[in-house]
Amino acid sequence: MMQIDARALSRSARAAFLVWFSVVAMPPRDIVAQEGNGPMGLEQAVRTALVSNRDVIAARLGLREANERVSEARSAVYPTINLNVNYTRNVSPTVNFLPAAIFDPTAGPDDYIAVQFGAENQWTSALSVEQPLFRPSVFVALGAAARFEGLQEESVRGQTQAIVTRVRVAYYQLLLAQEHTRLTENSLHRVHKSLAETQALHRAGLASEYDVLRLEVELANLQPNLRRAENAALQARRQLAVELDISDQESLEVMGSLADMDLEDLAANTSANREVLAFTGFDGGVTDATRVASELRSDLRQLQFNEDLRRSEMRLEQVSYLPEVTLFGNYIINAQDNGSPNFFARGDGQRAYSRLVGVRVSIPIFEGFKRDARIDQKRALVRQAEVQTSQGFDQALAQVKSLVEAREETHLRAQGQRFAVTQAGRGFEIASAQYREGLSSQLELTDAEVALRQSEFNYAQAVYDYLVARAQLDEATGRVPLVDVGAQGDRF
Repeated sequence: MMQIDARALSRSARAAFLVWFSVVAMPPRDIVAQEGNGPMGLEQAVRTALVSNRDVIAARLGLREANERVSEARSAVYPTINLNVNYTRNVSPTVNFLPAAIFDPTAGPDDYIAVQFGAENQWTSALSVEQPLFRPSVFVALGAAARFEGLQEESVRGQTQAIVTRVRVAYYQLLLAQEHTRLTENSLHRVHKSLAETQALHRAGLASEYDVLRLEVELANLQPNLRRAENAALQARRQLAVELDISDQESLEVMGSLADMDLEDLAANTSANREVLAFTGFDGGVTDATRVASELRSDLRQLQFNEDLRRSEMRLEQVSYLPEVTLFGNYIINAQDNGSPNFFARGDGQRAYSRLVGVRVSIPIFEGFKRDARIDQKRALVRQAEVQTSQGFDQALAQVKSLVEAREETHLRAQGQRFAVTQAGRGFEIASAQYREGLSSQLELTDAEVALRQSEFNYAQAVYDYLVARAQLDEATGRVPLVDVGAQGDRF
């Protein structure tokens, strides 16, 4: 397992969270979340999600709860002050019987005198103050609460990263669905054109009826494909609208075109495509990816925080063997009178005061073996957390390597498919010209059209796979745009 400096990890965690807070918690720059404002770019979509996505909002509320836990733990070091006030109306005051000989020596042994104890109205007020002087569990609990807060901060960061990745993938999915719809429409247009030419040739006696039938069959097969592509685009649009919390889902439009993207030359793209291609957080190779992931990846840092939290919980059980020292003081007023209630009586003869201060030392001696059992439970949880952290690191680094390889493979595949589109387009033009001149068969024309359609689909799919792999790699390395790094290639 890769060794990690805990202090460096803590510094990295604070730095990353400050970056997240500066970008996400502050009012966003160019957010147009309202509906009907035209097509939405990728950065605008992500910023909208960071403000309105309900998962992000829930994660921030969890962080607020963690902050209050820290405040709750910190309150244990302050003094505790309580004021209790009590009033009692003795409808029938208590009466006890005392031997009459106490007051009259001549009284017989069986003679008693009824003596009333207490008045009809009684008041008691007590002001008590306690200040812990030595309570080890308080300081350990403070450390545990701070670690829990750090875990929740990292959880918010991880949830935010996941939302950004989900929005990116949903955005790319919508672009792919729209591309499939457009390419299917283009294919239908080409087949329609070929069918019209073939019908003209058939009427002139230059093409067979079979050629016409074959194109009509191909056209009939393409029409349901177009409907399926349109439905897929609608579904992708709805999914993205849900991530952005936009109610009018059907009106959502996005900018960019996978078929027109040039992965080799960023400047050769349109502004919308440049925004999509520039929206990235990590561009390095395998070595850099594993190093950055081990330092910044959110789920790994959460595992580290969880491990530290389990250790704090174990120490909290261990310090239960230590004594506690508390300074305390009480100020008490007792008063009573008869008749109508007169708040705290009328004078010193009916009112008494008592004041006391002291130090209380509590030394735990024996509680069976309950504390030993709790310590062993916490120790087992610490070891479990260590195993989970080690396994998490191994799985994460393996995933990062696979994603780097996937990014490179999809990039190469897109390059090959772009060349295939060019060649297939040229082939279709040649086949069309030869068919019109009667130098090739309708079957060759159909094959050329199918090859062009498939190569266009394959290129759009390759670009989509490349963008998705890159988005997943950003999350896997912990360098997600608008969370850990800026958009359009800027770095914080």
